[in-house]
Amino acid sequence: MLFRKFALKLIMMKRYLSLFLMISLVMTVVHAQISPNKYFVKFTDKNNSPYSINNPSDYLSQRAIDRRNKQNIPVEISDLPVNPAYLAGVAATGATILNPTKWFNGVTIYTTDPAVLTAISSLPYVQGITKSSVKPADSPEHEPYDMKPFFKYEEYNQPVPAKVKSGTGWSDYNYGPSLNQIMMLRGDEFHALGYRGEGMVIAVLDAGFTNTHTHPVFDSLWQNNQILGTRDFVAGGEVTFNDHTHGTMVLSCMGSNYPEQLIGTAPKASYWLLRSEDGATEYIIEEYNWVSAAEFADSVGADVINSSLGYTVFDDPSQNHTYADMDGNTTPITNGADMAAQKGILVVNSLGNYGGSSWYYLGAPSDGDSVMGIGAVDPGGNLAGFSSRGPSYDGRVKPDVVAQGSGVYVADPYGSFTWGGGTSFSSPILAGMAACLWQANPTYNNMQVADAIRKSASQYLSPDDMLGYGIPDFIVANSILTIIDAFQPESFLVHIYPNPVRDEINLRFSSQQVGSKAHALITDITGRVVAVSEFNVLPGEIEKLNMPDNMPAGIYLLKLTVEKKEYNFKIIKR
Repeated sequence: MLFRKFALKLIMMKRYLSLFLMISLVMTVVHAQISPNKYFVKFTDKNNSPYSINNPSDYLSQRAIDRRNKQNIPVEISDLPVNPAYLAGVAATGATILNPTKWFNGVTIYTTDPAVLTAISSLPYVQGITKSSVKPADSPEHEPYDMKPFFKYEEYNQPVPAKVKSGTGWSDYNYGPSLNQIMMLRGDEFHALGYRGEGMVIAVLDAGFTNTHTHPVFDSLWQNNQILGTRDFVAGGEVTFNDHTHGTMVLSCMGSNYPEQLIGTAPKASYWLLRSEDGATEYIIEEYNWVSAAEFADSVGADVINSSLGYTVFDDPSQNHTYADMDGNTTPITNGADMAAQKGILVVNSLGNYGGSSWYYLGAPSDGDSVMGIGAVDPGGNLAGFSSRGPSYDGRVKPDVVAQGSGVYVADPYGSFTWGGGTSFSSPILAGMAACLWQANPTYNNMQVADAIRKSASQYLSPDDMLGYGIPDFIVANSILTIIDAFQPESFLVHIYPNPVRDEINLRFSSQQVGSKAHALITDITGRVVAVSEFNVLPGEIEKLNMPDNMPAGIYLLKLTVEKKEYNFKIIKR
């Protein structure tokens, strides 16, 4: 009965998935193919397309359209699928079509025949061909999948962390050994407010989901139809639940609902399971797989992407990234991740596990300026040694924030539980909480939600290259979004800064108000007065309001009255 319901749901979704089914008719993906001899073909245009920006329901689900409308994001040419005639023309040369990508206006292919590449290059609508995974003849075989660059520093079956919190927090969940990792973010208190991810859709982009369909930790996801579907962008078709264990552990950080053992940060959210990572090899083709998977997540209406993946070096050294490439604008996957964010998706990505290696910087796509790159701390809130460091090459703060990534309680893919370590786990812990925060504040866009998370973090006023803005506080983040907006439009006559504030706040008035008498009142969120000040607005001067010494950190309201005109601000005290 359960799988019958799942099948019926897929049938009901056929309108907006029909595009992908049509494309699959010209795709002859061979599961046994490995990464060498894969290429990216770039097209010149989307002319004469059967699709139109005026009819987005032909290629976007209603949920995806609604997400755009809610965030005032127009449907544009980048949303149009690749021209099917162009795909057919490439296939006619003898190439195997893999994954089209509408954002990059191209397609990945497989061929071992140089003549096929020559034929593709001669097509009038082909702009160029890029090698995506050609392994040099003298290159050794890749090390085992669990030793891939991103995965090799992750830890599984760790000893039980000392002093880890366990049991029941503020909510009615019994988190068991998983309490510490959610309590660190005050997520248990947020769950107690009733926000557990209901109505939110999270796309999980990973290497595979071994036994996710049978592990008891995911029973409620299947029983309540919270697994919306799967797709494999490495081998084609649906996920087979036996390709790789990594995604199973990642999903458990968000979607688990197993009392007294493991409760995820978003146990009531719905999930798409998307495989983009080839666990057996490491080539840049996987970045293109990721982009195609992100496009699919966009088309089905995902709100959040969690990606516990990252890319720096490859089996083919000619494809390697450098630190200079971590500038937010260079790598294919980062450009794709930023595009996903432009479509209104909150993209949350592991920063990387290279902190103890010769390359200790972040990996792509966490360098994206619209991507939340997540670092890792231990159960006590201290930096985990393996957590990659920032900043991005162009000097932006990275990581954005951190969450527990060492001593994390996760599902063992073979039916039990274990302790693990890696930014692969701090990222989904954060992503699940972000989904809950957005559930509580649905009128905000993805960038506003991300900004509130950063501003709530423990060292927002003094970020560094190890913890970024620090450990978020989701109760504070919720307050930031639910109280009167902190920043007045440019047309208003008063400007306050800095905000958040530590010791004093500056008030700058327009010249129109010089000579006016002003009254400042600061209250906490319960309305209790904590500071009062009166002053005259003088020409060319900035008035300074000192924060009381005993004023605890938190959210406050500042009401300024100038000549009977009232201005309300929200300020964050650190």
